[in-house]
Amino acid sequence: MARVFPQAAISSPYMSTERETFTVWMKSLVYQTNGLTVYNSNGEITYRVENYDKCSNEVHIMDLHGNILFTIRKKKLWLFGSWYVYRECGSFTSTEEVKPCARIKRSSIRDGDWEVRDETNEVFWILRFDPKFAFQIIDIHGNIIAQVKPKQSSNGITLGEDVLTLEVKPRVDHSLVVTLVTIDGEVKQLRDFEEEEVADEIAIEI
Repeated sequence: MARVFPQAAISSPYMSTERETFTVWMKSLVYQTNGLTVYNSNGEITYRVENYDKCSNEVHIMDLHGNILFTIRKKKLWLFGSWYVYRECGSFTSTEEVKPCARIKRSSIRDGDWEVRDETNEVFWILRFDPKFAFQIIDIHGNIIAQVKPKQSSNGITLGEDVLTLEVKPRVDHSLVVTLVTIDGEVKQLRDFEEEEVADEIAIEI
C-alpha cells in the first residue's frame, strides 16, 4: 500500500511531477449544501464529497465518477475525537478489521493543529493559521507538502470563505490531501454547530 504522502516515482493518477493547484468549493456538487467539490487548474471536477453533514460518522471521498477513494470515520462522536482514513474500502461495519492508512488527532502541542500519522508511523502536521480554512500540511522536517487559503480573484478580492485555493507540491498524493481538507471542513462544521447550540441555549435562558 502506498505511503500517505509518497515522494518517490509517480505510480498513481493522483500524483504529478508538477505542483498542482486546485479550487475547493465547500459545497456538494449535487445538493449545493453539505459536501465538497474540487476543481483542477483546468476547471474540471476531480474530487467530490456529497451529502456529508455535521451528524455523519462516515464520509466518502470520491472521484468525478463516484468511485470511492477514501473513507473517513470518526472514532468518537464529538469534536475532539480521532479520525481514521481508509483507502478505497467503502462502507464497512465496526466489527471488520480494516487497517487505516492514516490517523488524525488533535495536536497536543498547539491548539487548533492536527497530527497525521500514516500506516508506516510517519508523522505529518496540519498547522492552522486562521479560522477561515487557512492551513499548511508539513512533514516532520518542516517542509510544506500542501497549503490551503481563501481563493482570491485576479484583482485580490476574496471569493468567500467557502471557496479555497489548494496547492500541492509535486509527487504528493493530492487525493489524500483533499481527504484532510474534508476532515478540516467537517471539524469546522461541528464547531459552528456547537457554537449555534450554545447561542440558542443562551437565548432561551434570556
